[in-house]
Order: sequence, then C-alpha cells, then structure tokens
Amino acid sequence: MIKASGKGWLLSISLFIIALFAVTVPVSAEEQGSSHQLQDGVTEPVFSYEDAIRETVYVESDLDTDRNGEPDRIAVDIIRPGETEDGLEVPVIMDASPYYERLGRGNESEIKDTDGDGVNEQFPLFYDNYFVPRGYAVVLPDMVGTNNSDGCPNTGGPEETESIKAVVEWLNGNAPAYTEDGVKVTADWTTGKVGMIGKSYDGTLANGVASTGVEGLETIVPIGAISSWYDYYRYGGLIYWRNGPSGLANTVVNSERREACAGVREEMVQEADDETGDYNQFWDERNYVPEADNVEASVFLIHGLNDFNVKPKHFMQWWEELSANDVPRKIWLTQTGHVDPFDFRRDEWVNTLHRWFDHWLLDIDNGIMDEPMADIERGKEEWETYETWPADEARETKIRLAPADDEAPGTLTTGPVRGNFDQFFINDPSQSESDMAANELTESENRLMFLSPELEEEVRFSGTPSVEIRSNVDMEDAGLTALIVDYGSDERINHTNRGEGIRTLDVEDCWGARIEGDDACYKQTEIVTHEAPYEIVTRGWMDAKNWKSLSYEELLKPDKNYHFRFDLHPEDYVFKPGHRIGVVIASSDRRYINAYDEPVEFEVSLGQSTVTLPVVGGKKELGF
Repeated sequence: MIKASGKGWLLSISLFIIALFAVTVPVSAEEQGSSHQLQDGVTEPVFSYEDAIRETVYVESDLDTDRNGEPDRIAVDIIRPGETEDGLEVPVIMDASPYYERLGRGNESEIKDTDGDGVNEQFPLFYDNYFVPRGYAVVLPDMVGTNNSDGCPNTGGPEETESIKAVVEWLNGNAPAYTEDGVKVTADWTTGKVGMIGKSYDGTLANGVASTGVEGLETIVPIGAISSWYDYYRYGGLIYWRNGPSGLANTVVNSERREACAGVREEMVQEADDETGDYNQFWDERNYVPEADNVEASVFLIHGLNDFNVKPKHFMQWWEELSANDVPRKIWLTQTGHVDPFDFRRDEWVNTLHRWFDHWLLDIDNGIMDEPMADIERGKEEWETYETWPADEARETKIRLAPADDEAPGTLTTGPVRGNFDQFFINDPSQSESDMAANELTESENRLMFLSPELEEEVRFSGTPSVEIRSNVDMEDAGLTALIVDYGSDERINHTNRGEGIRTLDVEDCWGARIEGDDACYKQTEIVTHEAPYEIVTRGWMDAKNWKSLSYEELLKPDKNYHFRFDLHPEDYVFKPGHRIGVVIASSDRRYINAYDEPVEFEVSLGQSTVTLPVVGGKKELGF
C-alpha cells in the first residue's frame, strides 16, 4: 500500500471522489457525438417511447420480381425518438423479415397488423420498446414480395438480399424512398450506422446483406440463420423435403398476390431440381459463404447445437469463413434447438445485446470485445466461456471402426486393425433414429454399432467430425447415415420436446417502455431437462451416388469398393467419465431424409473405415 500525507493525501482523496462521481452519475456522451446518456457505461432510457415518431416509407429498389414493368418498392416501418426531428441523429437496429403479415416473430408469433384493419398496431419483439428510449431507431422492413412490399419472394435468391440492401442504402443516402402519397423522403435523422438482427429467415437476410459489403452495415446478429439454402433443403445430395423453396415462397408471399407470383414459384420448382438433389446454379445463387470475404460488419452469431430446422452446418461454414477473414466476432452455442436467446438466457441476452449495439453503433468503449469469444451451454443454467472457437487445442483424431469384442457388436480404436474384417447391414426405410441408437449392445441387421471402452477421463471435441466408409453396395444408389452418440445415463436438456428445449410459462416479464397496443411484456420460459440413457450428439448424411461431387451423380457398380466420405454437423460436446462414445452407421434416416425404399445391402470394410473427431488435446485424451 502507498501512504500519502499533506497535499498528496488531499490529491488522492480528490481523485477518488472524481472517479466515484464519474462512475455513479449519468453523463452526457458528447464524445459519442449525440445527446445519448450513459450510466455505468451503457445507454440510458432517456427518450420518450410514447412520443416516438412512427412512420412507414417505401424504398425503391432496382428489382422487378413480379415482372410488371415497375420497380419493386420495399415497405419499411420505422420508430425513432421524437428528438430526431430536432437534429438528433441516431443509429438503426433493423430486423428485416418475410413474416410480418403472418407466422409472426418471436415465441409468441407477433405480427404488425394485429386486427387486420390495414394499420400496423405494433412493432414485433422487444427491440423497439427497449432500444428507442435509449436513442436508437428500430426499422422493420418487409422483405420483397411479403406483407406491404411489392414483388414476389423467391426463397433466398439474390433479389431478396437486394431488397433489404436497398433499405440500408436509403439509410445512408444512396437510394430513394417515398411516402404512401408519393412524397420523396430522406433519412436525415440517422447516423447511417445499421445493425441487423433476426432469427431464422430474418438472420439469413442479415447474412446475405452482410455478404454484399454494403456501406453502413456495421454489425449483424444472426440467430439460427441460414448460410446456404442448399444446406437448408439438402445434405450431401439427399433431400430433406420436396418442393421446399417454392412451398416457403408460397407461405410468405403477400396473401393478396399469391396467384400473381405463381409463375415465379413454378420456375423455382424446376430450377431446384428435386429429381437429383444436386447442387446447381439455383443453389449457388443462394449460397452466401463464398461471399464472406466481402463482410465488413462485425458478427454476433447465435445458434442451437441441436437446431434441426436450420441445422448446425449453417453456422459453422459461415463462422469458418468469417474467421479466415478476421471479422470481429462473438458466438453463443446453446443445447436447445431453433430457439431465440431471449427464450433460453433472457437477462444475459438483453444485457449483452445492449452492450454489443452500444459498442458497434455508438462507438462506446465498453470492453465487450475484450471478453471471451465463445459462450457454450453445457447443461441447464450451465455455461462455459472460451477465448476462441473452435478450441485451439482441438486435434483431428482418427478413430478406426473395429470388429466386435465379447461385449459390443463393434468397437472403436485409435490403433491399427490387423486383418480383414467386414460387417454388413441392410437399409430399412422405416428405421428411426431412436431405432438406430437404442440398445447399443445388441446386434441389428439394419445398422452397425461401434463403441469405445468406458472413458476414464472427460473428453471434449470441438468442431466438425467426419466419417470415411469403405463399402460395397449391391444397388446403384443408396443413402448413408452416421451418428455419434454419447452412451451413459445423464440429465440432459430435452431439445426434442415441443419447445425444442424450453417450456413457455404463463407469467410475463417486461423489457422496455410500452403504449397501448404495443407493450414490452413477454411470457417467461424455462429450460426443460430429462434423464436419458444416451444422447445423439451429432449426425450427417450422404447420397452415395454423389460420392464424387454434389454437382453431379455417378451411379454405383455393385462389384466396386467405394470410399464414401462426409462431414457430420459441427458440435462442441463433453463426454463424461464412465460414458462411452458410440458411432452408428446406417442407411435411411426417415426423421430427416427422404428415405430409399429398397433393401440395399452394404458390406463395410472395417479398419479402412474411420470416424475423425476434433478432440481437444488430441489422441492421448481418448485413452483407447
């Protein structure tokens, strides 16, 4: 301790009082270039929500998706502090969506026009209630072809991205907009800084717009978002469900223009090519990953590791490209499914999002980028943080599929498999995932099961597993499925329940200011767990006839031995001591993939067939 006396003591006391006053008393953030008020380093709710300006403008795009000879105009609902009429400039939080007419946003499916009278009574979700009083504008565009926007949607096509990019450009003075009466309007009330946020399709639009590198987009917060539409409707050449893009476009299109857009949807059916499931130009136009090097915005990515609507592959391939291009980024990975963080970690989410937007849209130095990069959920109310993701210490560790022993129908080893061993299985199109994974010590003609010894120490893997199968197939085509399973009874988040890991309660809590018709109150939720003897950690699939390429097929020859390699969905998972790692190889997976009806037989060469896990610490951590 340093002691002071005389004038030095008085100076120390004075500095302490000044520092204390600076921490506890709100100050004008003139250094931020506005009259925003800060308390404890975050913006305070000093602007009136009731007196906020609510308006709708129509941004004119360069599109003509309905082919009527007129440029499509994009409807944009705006709410901003009243002070912006007197010279205050504010940044923008934008949630662009195709779902504002029906389906809605959030756990309670909020839409804009609640009573169907043609007037938008509310701004869905809590962003407006919470952030407008803190000095932000909230902007909710209707994606092209949906709700009050012109045109026709085409499910992930470049036109959808361009429709929202045009709104960002208008906010930066680079596109025209008009009132409903045709009066030209400018966004002279904004700084031009935009942060896009949204779950699912909304977050997908954020990814797409960011991939254009548009000026003014400072940050995006994609939640359970798509990075490549091929990987939403396909996996390894297999089809999740048919007529998907056309069906979704039919769901989101403005209900009064459904028939007018029928021709666009019919073209999509033809171009998507459900007959083969191959990757083609249609899908290439809907792939944002190759354009990730254009991203200038920071990215706060949130995704469910058990999200099998927008499957985990989406976040991983996007994240890897962002990492390769040194994009400032943060990630949350949850054990729930397709769930918004507002509904699985509400307090922490709102506080973190607040600081994120303050930093990236108001240039407030609040230290959020000095904090760990990754938050990963392990169990109910159990989160761990990491400085990087995937783990720097993860090492691709090859594990061989080996013959049975006295206990297991097949085993796993990191050592060599001496001798030639084959195992057989037959496709069962009615087999479910639970059929594949259950009764691990029992042989089945419709799957192969390989088990590790009981683990002596905790084993974590972080990243994307893969499998390599050496096999003969007795027909020209077949599907392949691989599962990685944790065998060992444990309490786990029940992500297969109706709420995908959460339960909605009757009690509400409130997050921001309110007016009649648009409150800030939402039903609370809780994480749901169950005791289960095993957990399917991750899975992946492949159409065998795409063994060379996703872009074309080559039918199989029954007398030929093939090398099938495919990735599984990424994960970050911890196997506990006493548990076993299981690998299941099968054919059709009727839960996710259009099943093959034929009883195809596979002859798998063990030793030459492997699973590769990104094990933290590498091979030595496995102990077998």
